Formats: sequence, C-alpha cells, structure tokens
Amino acid sequence: MFALSAALALPAVGCGDASSRGNDRWVTTDNASVDIDWDAVSKAYKEAEGPEDFERRVNEIYTGEELVSVGVHDLDDTTQEVTGFFDKNTNGAIDEGEKIFTLRRELTGGDAGRYRIQGHNRYSSYRSPFWDIAAGMVVGSMISRAFMPGYRPMYRQPYHTPVSRHSSLSTQRSSYRKANPSKFSSSSKTGTKSQSGRKYNRGGGNFNKSKTSTTPRRRSTPRRGGRFGLGAPKNRRIVVIA
Repeated sequence: MFALSAALALPAVGCGDASSRGNDRWVTTDNASVDIDWDAVSKAYKEAEGPEDFERRVNEIYTGEELVSVGVHDLDDTTQEVTGFFDKNTNGAIDEGEKIFTLRRELTGGDAGRYRIQGHNRYSSYRSPFWDIAAGMVVGSMISRAFMPGYRPMYRQPYHTPVSRHSSLSTQRSSYRKANPSKFSSSSKTGTKSQSGRKYNRGGGNFNKSKTSTTPRRRSTPRRGGRFGLGAPKNRRIVVIA
C-alpha cells in the first residue's frame, strides 16, 4: 500500500435528482433479497492492487449468486474507467445490459485526482459524490501507480475478467463465505432469507390447531440460545489518514 488525505468532495452542481439519490448507501438489485454496499465497493477500489484483486474484493462484497466480472480501460493518460458487470453470455466482454456500475477515475493535476461511481440498469438510481485522491491517502497499487514518475497507462487495451477465471473466482468466493458466515447470515434490507437460507414464516405457526378447541392458544416464546451463524471477528487492517 502507498501513502497518497482523503476528502469527500461535494457532488458537481447540476447533477439533479441522480446526485441526491447517490447518498443512498444501499441499492437493491434484480433479486429483491440482494443489496450492494457501495461504500464497500469504493473501499475495495482504493485498496486494490490491480484488476484481479479488485474483482476478488467485489465478489466478496456481492451477496447474490451471480459472478461479478470487471473491466478496466484507460481512456487516456488521465482517465480510467472500471466497470463491474454480469457476464451473462460468457463472452468476456461488456454488453450494455450487463453493466452493474462504472467507476471513473480522473487525474486532476499534480498529486491529485478524484473518482466517482455510477450505477447502471437496475442500479442506475445510484451515483456517488466525487471522492478526492491526494497526498497522504493510503491506497493500493491500482491507484498509486498513476502518481508515480514516468507513469504510463497500462490498460489502453482494455482488461476484462477472462471467462477461464470464472471458476476460480466462484470457488474463492464460496470459501470466503464459508469462512465468514456472519457477513452473509443477516436478512438484506429488503429480503426475507434467514441465516440458514430458508425464508422466514411470517404467517406464524400452526401448532395445536383444533377446530373444536375454545381455549385461547398461547404464543410460544422463542428460545434465547447462542447466536446462530456468527463467527469470530476477522483481523481488520487499520488505515491511517494523514
């Protein structure tokens, strides 16, 4: 990791409703039981050492079943676009209807830059404010190399997650989920799945049901045993902003 202070810039004037909606941290996907934590996606980009590291991090963040592929394209000497997409037709390319988000990083002069995230398709209501990149910020190589002397863009020829890598990404994500059950056990913001993956029975139980009984049934009190599915906290990396 390299030291480059982070400041949160205000959204550009004229962004309208899309900018105000960008304050929402969570955005629901096609599957109503899945949300994306955009703050975590931003953090993953800041800490990533390269495209493969970023796609691994994004797939650990995403709680759905689809695999997230990543595209990286240096549009010119100062602008890089990073796209997350569902490669539904497994052609290794970004089709418009497959896009999840585009992260656009711009160098603004000297040792400064900025980036923002724009959602697409079902995620189009999300647009982040600009995040500034400046001296003193701890970032991974994916950002820091752009501030090195003699920097030349590496992805004039776009990078896309190879289809041959899908299997290893899926296996790695499965292992990550098994090792971190508490991160995937809670019901999502709009979903109804329990920690075991089964849907809650919101209608209540049908125990002791009798057509002839006139005695009111008492509602059973749930046991308060140990917490189900919670693992030990992981070691966390502490980032110091100068």
